[in-house]
Amino acid sequence: MRRAALSILAVVAILLARTALSQPPQVTALVGGRLIDGYGGKPLENSVVIVRDGRIQAVGRVGEVAVPEGAQVISTEGMSVLPGLWDMHVHLMIVGHADYDHWDRTYPPLFRSTIMPAAAKQLLMAGVTSARDLGAPLEDILAVRDAINRGEIPGPTMYVSGPFLQHEPYPGTEAFRWGIKGVEDARAKVRRLADAGVDVIKLIDQDQMTMDEVRAVVDEAHKRKLPVVAHSHRAEEIRRGIAAGVDCFEHTGLGTAPEYPEDVFALMKGRANTLFWTPTIGPLLLFQETRDEFPERIDDPRWQAGLPPEVVADIRQSLADPARVAYFQYVPQRRPTLARKFEQLRQSGVILLIGTDSGVPLNFHSDSTWREMDTWVNTFGVPAMDAIRAATYWPAVQMKVDKEVGTLSPGKWADIIAVRGDVLRHIDLLQDVDVVLKHGVRHK
Repeated sequence: MRRAALSILAVVAILLARTALSQPPQVTALVGGRLIDGYGGKPLENSVVIVRDGRIQAVGRVGEVAVPEGAQVISTEGMSVLPGLWDMHVHLMIVGHADYDHWDRTYPPLFRSTIMPAAAKQLLMAGVTSARDLGAPLEDILAVRDAINRGEIPGPTMYVSGPFLQHEPYPGTEAFRWGIKGVEDARAKVRRLADAGVDVIKLIDQDQMTMDEVRAVVDEAHKRKLPVVAHSHRAEEIRRGIAAGVDCFEHTGLGTAPEYPEDVFALMKGRANTLFWTPTIGPLLLFQETRDEFPERIDDPRWQAGLPPEVVADIRQSLADPARVAYFQYVPQRRPTLARKFEQLRQSGVILLIGTDSGVPLNFHSDSTWREMDTWVNTFGVPAMDAIRAATYWPAVQMKVDKEVGTLSPGKWADIIAVRGDVLRHIDLLQDVDVVLKHGVRHK
């Protein structure tokens, strides 16, 4: 009897310990760093951020904001303190493998149990506290999202689309791509996704649908208070998406075309300040960097974290010769067109968001987000503050959760990161985040 009682006490102790890991300390104080609040104003030197029960209670300066007695103090001296990052275009179901057909045939049984949790934790350790997953099997991605929300596994707060909606799924992709056959089917598919609990609807190849089908998808989604994102690979996809009221476009698009057509650019300008756009430029630069400049990044253990050795070996083998990967064949011709198209996006007045297509070949969850921000700043000349806001404030606005996250202000969830050094001068410091808090819980 005594042994049974001890066993019960041991189980209770383990359960209490697990609960404690998922709960924030009652009060935490981040003290001393240079605070960038996400609103775009002048940074606050010698800052103090008080976190109570997972939310920000106060923000101010050392000597002006008192640190409560007994608070857990995290020194941020010499650091930049900023809101947790968003990545507005990730795929937890893929982790950099170069052969989609092989991946889709081989690994779905591991999506929910292993691959998606590993990808989610890698993002969180990289400072990404919120992310939008745009394409995955419905039940798997919902299960992982909800497990993260319950504190059972570490990861960003996830906003998910589930399957793509398109005219016809590619062979072998039916689990995460749903075909549309007519207006009523379009509405039914959106209702099915909405009833399941997705956060966003995703369209692809909408230029292959009828215009009535595209309008039906967008209209039904908006009735359910769900935003619609759409691919922008081709000019007609953009034309139809804008005409139907799509909320956000993904990718720089148009392949090797030198710029957006005049009529498409005019449509963009017509939606200035109301249309969001996630360019996902970083993946188009990774091929040359990895092949020619720094192949050692394939050996970085951070992208391998949480993945079984046999999966890591399979991914590495698929990337043994990037020049032979079909995904990258048009990249050399596309690269020279990126600067002009990115500048058009900036000039059009659409609101640009940081998103990376994280998980596609060579694009690892462990380093995709900071690379996208670095590309904006150091390749295309975007001010660092604007890039940070595109990864903090504006994503929260687009997903209509800006009253809860996206900036460091009292009352909001304490999604906070800190990195040693001045990120406004050296944005690439974000490749090695020192402190990660999500809802007040310290993960790093």
